[in-house]
Amino acid sequence: MSTSSLERLQRRLGYQFRDQQLLLVALTHRSFAGRNNERLEFLGDAILNFIAGEALFNQFPQAREGQLSRLRARLVKGQTLAVLARGFDLGDYLRLGSGELKSGGFRRESILADALEAVIGAIYLDGGIDAARERVLAWLDNELQGLTLVDTNKDPKTRLQEFLQSRGAQLPHYEVVDIQGEPHCRTFYVECQIALLNERTQGQGASRRIAEQVAAAAALTALGVETAHE
Repeated sequence: MSTSSLERLQRRLGYQFRDQQLLLVALTHRSFAGRNNERLEFLGDAILNFIAGEALFNQFPQAREGQLSRLRARLVKGQTLAVLARGFDLGDYLRLGSGELKSGGFRRESILADALEAVIGAIYLDGGIDAARERVLAWLDNELQGLTLVDTNKDPKTRLQEFLQSRGAQLPHYEVVDIQGEPHCRTFYVECQIALLNERTQGQGASRRIAEQVAAAAALTALGVETAHE
């Protein structure tokens, strides 16, 4: 992999490695070479869970252990990590064996999520826990904003729909009003319109899904059903 490619990826990640070899190993799937990213993935998974747990502990001082555990599971699930990885075009930089390349491994959710965890582990080894924390919290910022303690088993869109259905109200309408940024690092802006509110609520995120969740959470707050960052 060329130096210019690694530099481009580091700009997208928002972190400059002192030891470029750490990043290279983080991008190496086990199908490519004996020295691969599995150990870094193990380390990154532990660090990600710690940072997410710490953030939730501080954000929700009244939350019980079970609530925090469910919120953390939602925050660090593979689907969320894969969306972030796609935003960085991480699949374009992965070193995969020929079999994985032919089967489209660079698009596979599990491979992308594992690679992002490996990158987190590499950042920790390269720059320490403060550097890892800063990057992880920046990447997960929109997801953190959309979290609430109310029924942590259901996402904001589901809770809003169920609330409106319980009152016989019309279901919400979501509209993408703007998309900004380069193709590899886009921000989606969504508005949520419901009949019970005079004004639309807004949300933004690295994907349409995330932006809709943030807008739905804002609608629940505007309705007085939930408080912001309850």
